[in-house]
Amino acid sequence: MEKTSADLLKKVRKIEIKSRNLSHQIFAGEYHSAFKGQGMAFSEVREYQPGDDVRAMDWNVTARLGTPYIKVFEEERELTVMLLIDVSRSGLFGTAVQTKRDLIAELAAVLAFSASINNDKVGAIFFSDRVEKFIPPKKGRTNLLHIIREIIELEPQSDKTDVSVAFRYLASVIKKRCNCFVLSDMLDVDGEGNPGYEDALKIAASRHEMSIIEVFDPRERTLENVGLIHVKDSETGQTRFVNTASRKVRDDYAYWFTTVEAKAKRLFNRYKIDSVGISTTDDYVVKLKELFR
Repeated sequence: MEKTSADLLKKVRKIEIKSRNLSHQIFAGEYHSAFKGQGMAFSEVREYQPGDDVRAMDWNVTARLGTPYIKVFEEERELTVMLLIDVSRSGLFGTAVQTKRDLIAELAAVLAFSASINNDKVGAIFFSDRVEKFIPPKKGRTNLLHIIREIIELEPQSDKTDVSVAFRYLASVIKKRCNCFVLSDMLDVDGEGNPGYEDALKIAASRHEMSIIEVFDPRERTLENVGLIHVKDSETGQTRFVNTASRKVRDDYAYWFTTVEAKAKRLFNRYKIDSVGISTTDDYVVKLKELFR
C-alpha cells in the first residue's frame, strides 16, 4: 500500500509540474482572452466627462455633490470552470505513447491550472454511465490536486459510458453559467452511429459555455491487416473474432468511425459548441491553443 501511495504521489507531482509550467508559459494569456467574464461589475464612480454615456449617470452621487458623476464598470473576471471527465473503461485503451485516460489527466490538469492562474474556480464531474464523483468548484492548489488525484486514482463503479448523465448532472448542480470542458472519447452512439446524448447536450449548452475535447487513439480509427484477431469490448465484455485481412472489413470499420465523427461534429456545430479532437500521439499543446483561438 505504501508503494502504491508513493507511486500515486509521484505521478500527481509529475503531472502538476508539467501542467503548471505549460499553463504559466503558454496558456494563461490565451485562456484569459478566450474565456472572458460573464458580465460587468461596478468598480467606482468618477466625474462625468464629455462623451460619457449618460445612462451610466449615478444620480444619487450627482445630487449629493452637485456635480455630475457616472458609474464605472469593469469586466467581471471570475469564472467557474467545470471539467466533465470520462472515466469509463474505454479510456484505458492506448497503443502508443499513453492511454486515453492518461491524456485526459494531463489535459484536465492543464485546463485546471490555466483557470486557477486566472483566479477562476474549478470543479469536476467524473462519469461513466453514472456520476462517479462530483468535486464542487473551488479555488486553490489543494482543490486542483484533489481533482488530479481522482483522475489517476478513481476506480469507477461502472465500465460503461453514458455522456448524457454528465450533462444532466451539470445542468442540475451548477446554476450559474460556467465554462465547461468535456474530456471524453464521446463514443456513446446508437446502432447507426448517432450521438446518444443530443437532448441532454442541448439543455447543457443552453445554460453553459461548452467546449468538447474528443480524445482518441489512432488505432481506433483504422484496422491494421493483422489477420484473424479476437477482440473484446472493454465496456460490455462482449467478444468476437474479426478478420482484419479482409479489405471489406477494414473499409467498413473505417467508414463507421468516420461517420460517427462526422455526426458528432454536425451536432456540435448545430449548438455552436467548440470542439477539438486530440490523439494520444498528438502534441496537445498545439491542439489546445487551436481550441482557445
